Amino acid sequence: MMRHSKKRLMTACMLAGVLMLGACTDTPPVTKEVSIVPAINQLEETSNAFVLKSNTTIGVTDNTLTPAAEYLAQLLSPATGYTIRVKEGEGTITLSLGNVEGKEGAYTLTAASDGVNITGNSYGGVIAGIESLRQLFPPQIESKEKVKGTDWAIPTVNIQDAPRFEWRGIMLDASRHFYTKDEVKGLLDVMALYKMNKFHWHLTDDQGWRIEIKKYPLLTEKGAWRKFNSHDRECIRQSKVNDNPDMAIPEDKIRVVEGDTLYGGYYTQEDIKEVIAYATTRGIDIVPEIDMPGHMLAAVSNYQGVSCFDETGWGSVFSSPVCPGKDSALEFCKNVYAELIDLFPYKYVHIGGDEVEKTNWKKCPDCQKRMRDNNLKTEEELQSWFIHDMEKFFNEKGKEMIGWDEIIEGGLSKTATVMWWRSWVKDAADKATAQGNSVVFTPNGQFYLDYAEDKNSMANIYNLEPGKGMTPEQQALIMGVQGNIWCEWIPSNARMQYMAVPRLLAIAELGWSDPSQKDWDAFKQRFAGQFERLNIMGVNYRIPDLEGFNSVNAFIGEGNVSITCPDPTAEIHYTTDGSTPTLQSPRYDAPIQVTETTDFTFCTFRPSGKRGDMVKTRFIKSEYTPAVTAAPSNPGLKATWHEFKGNKCGEIEKAPINGSYSVEDVMIPKKVKGNIGLIIKGYFNAPQDDIYTFALLSDDGSILTIEGEQVINNDGPHGPREIVGQKALAKGYHPMEVRYFDQNGGQLKLKVTGSDGKEIPFTHLYAH
Repeated sequence: MMRHSKKRLMTACMLAGVLMLGACTDTPPVTKEVSIVPAINQLEETSNAFVLKSNTTIGVTDNTLTPAAEYLAQLLSPATGYTIRVKEGEGTITLSLGNVEGKEGAYTLTAASDGVNITGNSYGGVIAGIESLRQLFPPQIESKEKVKGTDWAIPTVNIQDAPRFEWRGIMLDASRHFYTKDEVKGLLDVMALYKMNKFHWHLTDDQGWRIEIKKYPLLTEKGAWRKFNSHDRECIRQSKVNDNPDMAIPEDKIRVVEGDTLYGGYYTQEDIKEVIAYATTRGIDIVPEIDMPGHMLAAVSNYQGVSCFDETGWGSVFSSPVCPGKDSALEFCKNVYAELIDLFPYKYVHIGGDEVEKTNWKKCPDCQKRMRDNNLKTEEELQSWFIHDMEKFFNEKGKEMIGWDEIIEGGLSKTATVMWWRSWVKDAADKATAQGNSVVFTPNGQFYLDYAEDKNSMANIYNLEPGKGMTPEQQALIMGVQGNIWCEWIPSNARMQYMAVPRLLAIAELGWSDPSQKDWDAFKQRFAGQFERLNIMGVNYRIPDLEGFNSVNAFIGEGNVSITCPDPTAEIHYTTDGSTPTLQSPRYDAPIQVTETTDFTFCTFRPSGKRGDMVKTRFIKSEYTPAVTAAPSNPGLKATWHEFKGNKCGEIEKAPINGSYSVEDVMIPKKVKGNIGLIIKGYFNAPQDDIYTFALLSDDGSILTIEGEQVINNDGPHGPREIVGQKALAKGYHPMEVRYFDQNGGQLKLKVTGSDGKEIPFTHLYAH
C-alpha cells in the first residue's frame, strides 16, 4: 500500500494536525497536537509517523556523543518501559556531529517512519535536537513510571534549527536560601528541556557562603550557617498567614548547635563536580560567581586582613567590602578563585562587582595609599582597579571575566563581559558595546524572576528586543539573555520553581528563536501546551493569571463574569463571601451573570489538587458619575515631589516637598530622582458617558483615585506590576489623583481605554 505524503514548510513549531497511523504501523489512527518551545526555525512535516518500539536503539557516530545518547535513553526508557540500548554506529535513533549552518547549538532532526537522525554542529546542538525530539512525543514521555496504553508515535518531520544567541541563561542565588544539589539538578532539567545553556550559580553573598574552599574552612563552617534573619522570619510569617507551605523554611536545612537554631548548607567540592557533570551532559555550561569586592560579609567576618577594619557589618545600605588596599585581601580573593577555577571547566567566571558601599575605602589608609600609588582619583576608580587586577589573575588562569554593569564605572578592560541588570541605567549596554565589550541582557524590570509575576510579565520578556537602536557592530556583541532568580524571599525549591516557571519559557524563546517569528498569540498557544508536560515532571510552576476581569469592574444594569485560564490543565473555583476557595467551592465552568455589586474570590488548582494563586475582584453595579461643573483650562497634570523614604502611598505628604512640576501625563518628571514620593493631581476629561478602564503600572507602589474613590490599589514595595480597575463616568471632567513612591529607579505609567478598547490619549488630562 502506498502512502501519499503532503509536505508543508512552517516557520514556527505549532503543529496542530492529524497523524494518521494506519496499516503501515502497529498503532490505530490518532490525533495529536504538538507544541515546541522555543519555536524552531524551519519545519517540514509529512503525514507519516515514527513509532518508538521496544527494540529501539540509539546509535552514535562519534564517541563524544555517548553521554548525550545515554541521556536520551534515560528520558525515553521509564515511561515506555523499554530497555533502550546505546551503541556505536547507526541506530533506530542516530546522533551525529556535522556541518550544520548556524551558531553553536544548531542542529537538524529528520524523523522518518523507519528511524530518526539528529545532527548537531556541536555537542550542544545534538542536545538541542534531543529536546525537540522529546517535545514531539506526548507529555506522558516525562513519566518516571511505565505508562500503559500509550502509542509512542511522533510525526515524520524535517527540522532545521539554530539559536539566535549563544547565551541563554538562568541565574540561581543559592546564598540567600540554599538549594541542595538535587534541587539544582531539577532546575537544570527544566533549562535543558527548553534549550537553555548557561547556568549562572551565585554561590556567595552576605547571607551565606555555599561552596567549600579548602584553604579557608571557616567560610563554610561559619559562613554557611546563620540564625534566622529578617528575610527568614518574613518568609515564615507569610507561610503561616497565607497558609502557603512553599514559603516555610525547609526543615532539612535547619540544625541546632549548642542550643542555637541555625539555617543553611553548602556544597562540597565533590558536590560541585557532580552538578557540573550533570549539567555538561545536558549541554549546559556553569558560570560560578563569588561576588566581590562587596557582598563578602561571610569572608570579611571570619578572616583577618580581608576588610579595611576589624569591625565589620552593614553600612548605610550595603555590607563592609573587601579592602583593595591590602595585599592580604587581594591574596585571599585570588586564593578563593584559584580553587574555584580548578573546579569549573567553562571559560567564564563571574566576579559580581555590584552594590559596593565605599565609605570604608574613603577612611582606610591602605585604600587611600593604593589610590595615590596608582594615580586613582575616586573610589570608583579604585573599584575598577580591583576588578582589573582580579581579571588579570583570571586571564592568567585561562578564564574570562563577567561582572554586573557596575564594572563599567571607572573604565572597562577590553576583555570583560558585562551583565546589564540596572534597567534605570539605560545606556549601560550601549556604552559597553560601543567600547567593544560583550553584553548579556538581564534588565531587572523583565528578567528578575524574584519580582512578582503579573499578566504582563511574560509578554514584557517575549517582546523585548535586545540591541534595538544599536549599530550592527554593537548588536553582534550581544551574547544573549538571562533570567535571574534572587532568593531573599524564595525559601524553598517549590517556591523557586513557582517564581521561575513559566517565565523561563519566554526567556528561552527570546534567546533561541529568530525574531522574525515573534508572535505573542502563537507563543501563548504553544506554552499552554507545555503545562501537562510540566505537571508530569512535577514542576511547581505558577499557573498564569486568570484573564477576563480587572481588580475593580464596573457594570451598568447587568454584568457578565467571563473568565479564561491560560493553563488548560487547571481548575477554577470561587466564593462570593470572602472565604478562601477550596476544591469543594463552586467550580467556574461558564460565564456568571451579576445584577448586584458582588465580590468574587477565584482560585486555581493544578491536577494534583495543589492550590495556585488566589485573586479577589469586585464587580460594582454603577451609574455614570456626574462630571464637575467648573472645567479646568490647563492641559496636563501637576506633580509634587516629596523626599519620601517610606513604603506606603498614604504617608507621602508627611515628607518634605522637593518641588512641583507640570507633566503632560502620569509620569516621573525628569528631574525627580533618589527618594521619590509623587502626588499627581488633575482631571480626566471623559469624552462620553462610558465605563473606562484604567491600567496603572508602577515599580514600586501606586494608587489611583477618581472622584474621591480608590479605583486602583497598587501600593507597597514591589517590582513592575500593573493593576487594572474600572469606573463608570459621565462625559466631562473628573478629579483624579495618582500617588507613587520609589527609591531606586522605578516606573510609572497610566493607560486609559474606553469600552471600545481604544486608548484615550494623554491630551484628555488637565491640571487644577
